[in-house]
Amino acid sequence: MRRRGFLRAVALGATAGLAGCSESDSRQNATSPTGTADSSAPDSVGLETLATGLQTPLGVAFAPDADRRYVVTQPGRVFVHGPDGLRDEPFLDLRDTVQTGSEMGLLGVALHPEFGENRRLFVRYSASRRDGTPPDYSHTFVLAEFEATADGLRARRDSERTVLEIPEPQSNHNAGSVAFGPDGYLYVGVGDGGSGGDQGAGHADDWYDAVDGGNGQDVTENLLGSILRIDVDGRADGRGYAVPDDNPLVGERGRDEHYAWGFRNPWRFSFDGEELFVGDVGQSSFEEVSLVEKGGNYGWNVKEGTHCFERDDCPDATPQDVRDGEPLVDPVVEYPHSGDPVSGVSVIGGYVYRGAALSALQETYVFGDLQADGRLFVASRPGEGTADGADDGGLWSTRALSVAEEDADKLQRILAFGRDEAGELYVLGTGASGGGFHRVVPTG
Repeated sequence: MRRRGFLRAVALGATAGLAGCSESDSRQNATSPTGTADSSAPDSVGLETLATGLQTPLGVAFAPDADRRYVVTQPGRVFVHGPDGLRDEPFLDLRDTVQTGSEMGLLGVALHPEFGENRRLFVRYSASRRDGTPPDYSHTFVLAEFEATADGLRARRDSERTVLEIPEPQSNHNAGSVAFGPDGYLYVGVGDGGSGGDQGAGHADDWYDAVDGGNGQDVTENLLGSILRIDVDGRADGRGYAVPDDNPLVGERGRDEHYAWGFRNPWRFSFDGEELFVGDVGQSSFEEVSLVEKGGNYGWNVKEGTHCFERDDCPDATPQDVRDGEPLVDPVVEYPHSGDPVSGVSVIGGYVYRGAALSALQETYVFGDLQADGRLFVASRPGEGTADGADDGGLWSTRALSVAEEDADKLQRILAFGRDEAGELYVLGTGASGGGFHRVVPTG
């Protein structure tokens, strides 16, 4: 059975789909090892609510020069949260431009590394079909630059500059993460184009004949199913950006913007130093988080996590005549849709904890699933924080982390995480009071 767009976030009485998850299929009851639980991590955490009443909050960026946070909402607005709470006047209002419905909307924001000086920021949103998008396609992926006022409280609408546009064949699998890496380049998550199985209209043919598709395994026809890496401080070849000379396909067969590929819907990703963690939403049975490196192929739609997709057997590498037989890289975290204490329907990628408030979580990767059920997840590297050092073949040990009972109704759906400069974690989602923005804190 094909997977349908299911991720639904309820805020202020509205329902909006964001990242595909699944209906059941014949493999729904399959299980996957998730390692030995981290015995040192706390059993539960609390949520300190910073703002409520947000309409589907999908991300947050932290100002480097002030006590100020920028919260993205799916319908098209960005709000400033400061010492006095959430400002009523939006920092940026794109509701007249952003196309919503299904998994479309205003999906991500990134502040330039020198935002304190240049006030530049970048947003990722869905727009109606623009020039160059086929008439039978759903919409256009837009990456745009804006400039904020000197006080950082408003973005100037007249400063918008389109950096990148990508035709999107379907309304789902739009990813949405944008983040600057430690190298100063902007990394952009792009889903596989939508529909189910990386197949159908708008999906390129690839080298893998056993399963039709797909954009995840193609690097020549389009930019879908990939993490892109671009230089937004440069311009080249008539584009609104330049391509770093050391991108893996520069001088090779393929689109130069690609940094890594083989993704289905890399909904949220984050950097921890040089490491890039990508949460990639699965199709029917498994969710995954990968540690992504330059030129890596992360398997979709040959594999779903560590498992063959729609086949009993599948290769672990491309053919030798396809990029020299590159390996299909397995994730570091995997969990099933059912049959395991750590399970869910759509992974929501998080951050490595580097704060002081929850010292037992130091250096663990804290993330979640759309289907929150009053819990977060904690993953530890093989051999770290486990009773016996088990590594389950390279998968990180993963356990559930309960949200304190008095806070559980604040987070019925998890949509995104954030981390401030002090390393403390934040979570955004929907709950009994609508869309909320919360800091993760110790219980009691």
